[in-house]
Amino acid sequence: MFMFQVSMGRLMAAVAAVFLLTVAAGRSAEAVWTTDYEAALKKAKAENKRVLLDFTGSDWCGWCIKLKEEVFDTTAFGNYAKDKLVLVELDYPRGKAQTDEVKKQNAELAKKFKIRGYPTIIVVDGDGKVLGQTGYKPGGPYSYIQDLDKMK
Repeated sequence: MFMFQVSMGRLMAAVAAVFLLTVAAGRSAEAVWTTDYEAALKKAKAENKRVLLDFTGSDWCGWCIKLKEEVFDTTAFGNYAKDKLVLVELDYPRGKAQTDEVKKQNAELAKKFKIRGYPTIIVVDGDGKVLGQTGYKPGGPYSYIQDLDKMK
Protein backbone atom coordinates (compact mmCIF):
# COMPACT_ATOMS: atom_id res chain seq x y z
CA MET A 1 0.00 0.00 0.00
CA PHE A 2 2.83 2.43 0.83
CA MET A 3 4.46 1.93 -2.58
CA PHE A 4 1.16 2.80 -4.26
CA GLN A 5 0.95 6.05 -2.29
CA VAL A 6 4.48 7.02 -3.30
CA SER A 7 3.73 6.16 -6.91
CA MET A 8 0.46 8.08 -6.76
CA GLY A 9 2.29 11.05 -5.23
CA ARG A 10 4.86 11.01 -7.99
CA LEU A 11 2.12 10.70 -10.58
CA MET A 12 0.33 13.73 -9.15
CA ALA A 13 3.59 15.70 -9.09
CA ALA A 14 4.25 14.80 -12.72
CA VAL A 15 0.71 15.81 -13.74
CA ALA A 16 1.09 19.12 -11.91
CA ALA A 17 4.47 19.78 -13.55
CA VAL A 18 3.08 19.08 -17.03
CA PHE A 19 0.11 21.37 -16.33
CA LEU A 20 2.34 24.22 -15.14
CA LEU A 21 4.67 23.88 -18.13
CA THR A 22 1.71 23.91 -20.51
CA VAL A 23 0.26 27.02 -18.90
CA ALA A 24 3.64 28.79 -18.93
CA ALA A 25 4.25 27.91 -22.58
CA GLY A 26 0.81 29.21 -23.56
CA ARG A 27 1.18 32.59 -21.88
CA SER A 28 1.00 35.54 -24.15
CA ALA A 29 3.27 38.49 -24.28
CA GLU A 30 1.54 41.31 -22.50
CA ALA A 31 1.43 44.45 -24.57
CA VAL A 32 4.27 46.75 -23.47
CA TRP A 33 3.52 50.47 -23.68
CA THR A 34 5.81 53.47 -23.49
CA THR A 35 5.06 57.18 -23.17
CA ASP A 36 8.22 58.30 -24.99
CA TYR A 37 7.40 59.10 -28.62
CA GLU A 38 10.96 59.77 -29.81
CA ALA A 39 12.32 56.59 -28.22
CA ALA A 40 9.47 54.64 -29.82
CA LEU A 41 10.36 55.97 -33.27
CA LYS A 42 13.99 54.94 -32.81
CA LYS A 43 13.02 51.48 -31.62
CA ALA A 44 10.56 51.01 -34.48
CA LYS A 45 13.15 52.02 -37.03
CA ALA A 46 15.79 49.70 -35.54
CA GLU A 47 13.37 46.74 -35.33
CA ASN A 48 11.51 47.43 -38.60
CA LYS A 49 8.18 47.89 -36.81
CA ARG A 50 5.38 50.41 -36.95
CA VAL A 51 4.44 52.71 -34.07
CA LEU A 52 0.89 52.73 -32.70
CA LEU A 53 0.01 56.02 -31.01
CA ASP A 54 -2.94 55.75 -28.62
CA PHE A 55 -4.35 59.20 -27.87
CA THR A 56 -6.52 58.39 -24.87
CA GLY A 57 -8.31 59.77 -21.86
CA SER A 58 -7.64 56.69 -19.78
CA ASP A 59 -9.56 57.72 -16.67
CA TRP A 60 -12.59 59.47 -18.16
CA CYS A 61 -13.18 58.46 -21.82
CA GLY A 62 -15.65 55.59 -22.05
CA TRP A 63 -14.69 54.59 -25.61
CA CYS A 64 -11.00 54.65 -24.65
CA ILE A 65 -11.66 52.31 -21.75
CA LYS A 66 -13.68 49.96 -24.01
CA LEU A 67 -10.87 49.91 -26.58
CA LYS A 68 -8.33 49.05 -23.89
CA GLU A 69 -10.48 46.27 -22.42
CA GLU A 70 -11.78 44.80 -25.70
CA VAL A 71 -8.59 45.05 -27.77
CA PHE A 72 -5.38 46.28 -26.13
CA ASP A 73 -5.64 44.09 -23.01
CA THR A 74 -6.28 40.87 -24.94
CA THR A 75 -3.88 38.00 -25.52
CA ALA A 76 -4.41 38.22 -29.28
CA PHE A 77 -3.40 41.88 -29.41
CA GLY A 78 -0.44 41.35 -27.07
CA ASN A 79 0.91 38.59 -29.29
CA TYR A 80 0.39 40.68 -32.43
CA ALA A 81 1.95 43.82 -30.99
CA LYS A 82 5.13 42.14 -29.73
CA ASP A 83 6.11 41.27 -33.31
CA LYS A 84 4.67 44.18 -35.28
CA LEU A 85 4.33 47.35 -33.20
CA VAL A 86 5.92 49.73 -30.76
CA LEU A 87 3.09 50.97 -28.55
CA VAL A 88 2.90 54.56 -27.29
CA GLU A 89 0.23 55.71 -24.86
CA LEU A 90 -0.42 59.45 -25.12
CA ASP A 91 -2.76 60.00 -22.21
CA TYR A 92 -4.81 63.09 -21.35
CA PRO A 93 -6.15 62.11 -17.94
CA ARG A 94 -8.29 64.19 -15.63
CA GLY A 95 -7.38 62.49 -12.38
CA LYS A 96 -3.97 60.90 -12.89
CA ALA A 97 -0.69 62.68 -12.27
CA GLN A 98 1.78 63.09 -15.13
CA THR A 99 5.20 64.67 -15.33
CA ASP A 100 5.46 68.09 -16.94
CA GLU A 101 7.64 66.51 -19.65
CA VAL A 102 4.93 63.97 -20.58
CA LYS A 103 2.21 66.64 -20.51
CA LYS A 104 4.25 68.87 -22.83
CA GLN A 105 5.07 66.05 -25.24
CA ASN A 106 1.44 64.90 -25.36
CA ALA A 107 0.14 68.43 -25.99
CA GLU A 108 2.64 68.92 -28.83
CA LEU A 109 1.72 65.57 -30.40
CA ALA A 110 -2.02 66.27 -30.13
CA LYS A 111 -1.42 69.51 -32.01
CA LYS A 112 0.90 67.91 -34.58
CA PHE A 113 -1.55 65.11 -35.38
CA LYS A 114 -4.63 67.38 -35.12
CA ILE A 115 -6.38 65.25 -32.51
CA ARG A 116 -10.05 66.19 -32.21
CA GLY A 117 -11.42 63.35 -30.10
CA TYR A 118 -10.60 60.29 -28.07
CA PRO A 119 -9.63 57.60 -28.61
CA THR A 120 -7.61 58.38 -31.70
CA ILE A 121 -5.21 55.72 -32.89
CA ILE A 122 -2.53 56.74 -35.36
CA VAL A 123 -0.03 54.33 -36.89
CA VAL A 124 3.29 55.77 -38.08
CA ASP A 125 6.49 54.31 -39.44
CA GLY A 126 9.91 54.71 -37.81
CA ASP A 127 10.30 58.13 -39.45
CA GLY A 128 6.99 59.38 -38.07
CA LYS A 129 5.15 59.21 -41.41
CA VAL A 130 1.43 58.60 -40.85
CA LEU A 131 0.32 55.25 -42.26
CA GLY A 132 -3.26 55.26 -41.00
CA GLN A 133 -5.72 56.40 -38.38
CA THR A 134 -8.65 54.83 -36.55
CA GLY A 135 -10.46 54.94 -33.22
CA TYR A 136 -12.69 52.60 -31.28
CA LYS A 137 -14.37 49.95 -33.41
CA PRO A 138 -16.51 47.09 -32.16
CA GLY A 139 -15.51 43.59 -33.16
CA GLY A 140 -12.72 42.68 -30.78
CA PRO A 141 -9.01 42.16 -31.28
CA TYR A 142 -9.02 40.12 -34.48
CA SER A 143 -11.05 42.66 -36.42
CA TYR A 144 -8.89 45.46 -35.03
CA ILE A 145 -5.69 43.64 -35.99
CA GLN A 146 -6.98 43.24 -39.55
CA ASP A 147 -7.53 47.01 -39.73
CA LEU A 148 -4.05 47.70 -38.34
CA ASP A 149 -2.49 45.34 -40.90
CA LYS A 150 -3.88 47.53 -43.69
CA MET A 151 -1.90 50.49 -42.33
CA LYS A 152 1.47 49.94 -43.99
